[in-house]
Amino acid sequence: MKLQRKKFTFVNEQGIELSALLEMPANEPRGFALFAHCFTCGKDISSASRIARALAARDIAVLRFDFTGLGSSDGDFANSNFSTNVQDLIAAAEHLRRDYLAPVLLIGHSLGGAAVLAAAEQIPECKAVVTIGAPSDPEHVQKQFACDIDDIVRQGSAQVSLAGRPFVITKQFLDDIESQSLAEKIAHLKKALLVFHSPQDATVSINEAAKIYQAAKHPKSFVSLDNADHLLTRKEDAEYVANTISEWVSRYLPDDQPVHKNSSLSVSGGQVVVKEKNKQFLRDIVTDDHFFQADEPIRVGGSNLGPDPYELLLASLGACTSMTIRMYANRKKIPLVDLDVSLSHSREHLKDCENCDDAGNKMDVIERYIRFYGDELTAEQRQRLLEIADRCPVHKTLMNMGEIRTFEAPSE
Repeated sequence: MKLQRKKFTFVNEQGIELSALLEMPANEPRGFALFAHCFTCGKDISSASRIARALAARDIAVLRFDFTGLGSSDGDFANSNFSTNVQDLIAAAEHLRRDYLAPVLLIGHSLGGAAVLAAAEQIPECKAVVTIGAPSDPEHVQKQFACDIDDIVRQGSAQVSLAGRPFVITKQFLDDIESQSLAEKIAHLKKALLVFHSPQDATVSINEAAKIYQAAKHPKSFVSLDNADHLLTRKEDAEYVANTISEWVSRYLPDDQPVHKNSSLSVSGGQVVVKEKNKQFLRDIVTDDHFFQADEPIRVGGSNLGPDPYELLLASLGACTSMTIRMYANRKKIPLVDLDVSLSHSREHLKDCENCDDAGNKMDVIERYIRFYGDELTAEQRQRLLEIADRCPVHKTLMNMGEIRTFEAPSE
């Protein structure tokens, strides 16, 4: 089986579409990683591409993307800064969390390394962080356009040349990197840390790696990339980094292999498979086309990484209700602009029961409130739409449930 490459876009906090590429292994992923590229580079720089592919070959899925205003991503680079880079990373992690699994590993190259150090605390599922040629402080990047700083401050912005390409750097960018306190974040990282740096790095001095390492608490490791340049342009250097990461991160990956929406788990049409993730309550739910998770709230011993079973039940009824009403309104050309469905579940005593304190004398009650939007809707149309809600197939299933049959599945 070959590695899979999936190109797509996701939206950041500002509503900007960011271009991404997910390197998927041929086998079930051991875990997911998120890669942050270097300053003014992009997801397709050779070092990022080589490291991601090499990790995927070792069954670690890697998501890399272009920061705002770079590569194929939308937005204006001049309006971005270090803080928006961190926010882009959080948005990328949320995309993985929603469609696959949240990243257990963050990898950052150069200024991207500083960004993953800053973002790690906001990605609770992350267990390990890797930096490659990273500065210990975002302000270090000023050295790349030191001669232009006076013009930037005086004029509010200036065009500078970085790696032979023109970029507009604004004063708000300078103000943002000057406001960062990365040393404190490194000291309170509470993640395993692996620092790569070359003694010959002419862009970011190896002294920066020493500052990162000294600020961090154990577990932490340092690997010297002897004779490598800052961008790891040699294929051998990128593959060495990937090989080392793969072995080092193994002890921080979950014991059980994660299931995702493209799982090799056999799922036939219309079937839903629920797989235990841990010995608490987190569960992977796989259909033939989709993946999501269920969990319990923290107050009852869960991790709150997904809706609980009753929330899923209410979601099923609510989604079906909304779809059914929309289908009817469209077919009948009813001027329904929008609708919301709110649901809640409770258990109530059966009416007129003699022993109401007995647990068996309670019935499950779902309350469903539907809000219709549309100034042209008549009272008769609103009433008819409420009646149509009861024709929702899930509603009928819940009301007419005959029995649930349980069997032991044959062993594989």
